[in-house]
Amino acid sequence: MKFALVGNQNCGKTTLFNALTGANQHVGNFPGVTVDSKVGTIRGTDALVVDLPGIYSIRPYTNEEIVTRDFVINEKPDGIINIVDATNIERNLYLSLQLLEMRIPTVIALNMMDEVRNNGGTIDVKKMAKALGVPVIPISAAKNEGVSELVSAALSAAKNKKRPAVYDFCESGPVHRCIHAVSHLIEDHADAIGVSARFCATKLIESDFSLNDRLSLSENELELLEHSVIEMEHDSGLDRNAALAEMRYTFIEKVCRDAVVKPKESKEHRRTTRMDAVLTNRFAAIPIFLCIIFTVFFLTFNVIGAALSDWLELGIDRLTAVVSAALNAYGINPVVHSLLIDGVFAGVGSVLSFLPLIVVLFFFLSILEDTGYMARIAFVMDKPLRKIGLSGRSIVPMLIGFGCSVPAIMATRTLASNRDRKLTLMLIPFMSCSAKIPIYTVFAAAFFPEYAAFVMMALYLFGIVIGILTALLLKSVAFRGKPVPFVMELPNYRLPSAKGVLLLMWDKAKDFLQRAFTVIFAATVIIWFLQSFDLRLNVVTNSADSLLAMVGRWIAPIFTPLGFGDWKAATALVTGFTAKEAVLSTMDILLGGQKLTSFFASTLAAVSFLVFTLLYTPCVAAIATVRRELDSNVGALGVVLMQCGVAWLCAFAVFQIGGLFI
Repeated sequence: MKFALVGNQNCGKTTLFNALTGANQHVGNFPGVTVDSKVGTIRGTDALVVDLPGIYSIRPYTNEEIVTRDFVINEKPDGIINIVDATNIERNLYLSLQLLEMRIPTVIALNMMDEVRNNGGTIDVKKMAKALGVPVIPISAAKNEGVSELVSAALSAAKNKKRPAVYDFCESGPVHRCIHAVSHLIEDHADAIGVSARFCATKLIESDFSLNDRLSLSENELELLEHSVIEMEHDSGLDRNAALAEMRYTFIEKVCRDAVVKPKESKEHRRTTRMDAVLTNRFAAIPIFLCIIFTVFFLTFNVIGAALSDWLELGIDRLTAVVSAALNAYGINPVVHSLLIDGVFAGVGSVLSFLPLIVVLFFFLSILEDTGYMARIAFVMDKPLRKIGLSGRSIVPMLIGFGCSVPAIMATRTLASNRDRKLTLMLIPFMSCSAKIPIYTVFAAAFFPEYAAFVMMALYLFGIVIGILTALLLKSVAFRGKPVPFVMELPNYRLPSAKGVLLLMWDKAKDFLQRAFTVIFAATVIIWFLQSFDLRLNVVTNSADSLLAMVGRWIAPIFTPLGFGDWKAATALVTGFTAKEAVLSTMDILLGGQKLTSFFASTLAAVSFLVFTLLYTPCVAAIATVRRELDSNVGALGVVLMQCGVAWLCAFAVFQIGGLFI
């Protein structure tokens, strides 16, 4: 059997998914963490459960709503587990009523019941179950309370094909007449596609025209449908969407009046209100945000992360020396020795030493996310982002972009407007992903040892500034129009979960290690080969005579105006297309033990190289994600060309203008 796990954003859906399946999916305290479906097996059974993106309504409004709606309609799950935030029950039940209209066996899971009880509230689950016509199970997903009862109820409802007993939420009036007229009109069409006529009727009344093609309605039937809707609007005095919303909320209010005793204001909400008075203050919010981010960078790159990275680098150097000595003692072929020591250990080892930096950075970012501060950043940044043509909601994918561009690009699905989604998608590569951290760290230590944290902060801010300027240009050229209104739920501040923080750290560490031992490993072996052999596959004594040098010289002239026209620098940038960490591993191989300062003619040339690295095209995986999200090869190529063009122009400006003063 297959169950769909459906609920509002930030209602504990992924936490329940983990409790049901024993999985360790990332859980965040801000809306929109889940942007794609995840599948797991319910523990102790052979039933599958699919964690779908959080939605507020089954309307074709945002991409994740379409994912959820299409899954329920097309995949036809055996049952629905509808998770409801019991602390905000009226709003959550709006989605529940739409699910009940689908006539699929459904169980409602009242989550966060522990918070309701602790704050003096109660919910009569028997009365609510009777009013809604489906089983209602009180649970606390975070504490694993009531989960086994929920599984039993869901399995029973699905096995017995127990459809919701209540699916008509109005007894009389214009809305009642309209829904029933449309239901009768399309009943045979709905039966043909295996979808509830009541559900199809309400969607058509709400102008969800995506169902038109599936239902194959004739022109005459569409005219009759529209006539019924116009008559309803005239008689009720409301437009079609408002009339249906009023019908549902009237029913919800009656259910809550009979079955719910609302809790008093929680201490968490009181604490949140006091903290928001400072953290979202119109004058103090952005300075506080910048101070927090700078503190995170300083602790990561100058204190904790830097120390751990130095220790790991020392360990890798000692291991390299031991392996090298062992290979020499064994008398291994010099070419194989070079491959292992100068290729694998120099390339992969140089990247691995930066693992602590990434883990420490995401330790702090996970704390910010789990506390609920990330959602405040979106709220605070709404006004500045509107000036460049975006809404505050775009900040969430952009912030995720500081970790990795791939999930950030996928997170643009949470944006309601196609215009906002595409514009945000094009700006995400300007946000410095974690793969660039090793490059920044090495350059900062080599050229600006006393100002490493300031250099790191400046690079991140410069990327944001260039992203803003690009957005302003795109807004006036290709993406005219206004952003959609910003609506986002601000969760209560909560103490971060140790499990959640450790899980995110492990996810990032695992991702980094996988890339180190796959993409970067392959890249280092290829670079070593190209550097060690000439066109006739003879081993070279001077890397300037190698295949790599030949390729590098072809493309080096492009970078000459930027101050680093040497073939080695050009080659390092090309390998960065596979993974940004490969830039550093390539440099380590090409340097052959020399200092990084010997790679560039001047500090200004190194800064120009850093700027280009900051802004040019992200890795192949990110471009593949762009192509999938835009569903266009041309669009993906356009993003690549735009990024490279912007990077070249900015690096050119830095080198040429900087040369006038230095």
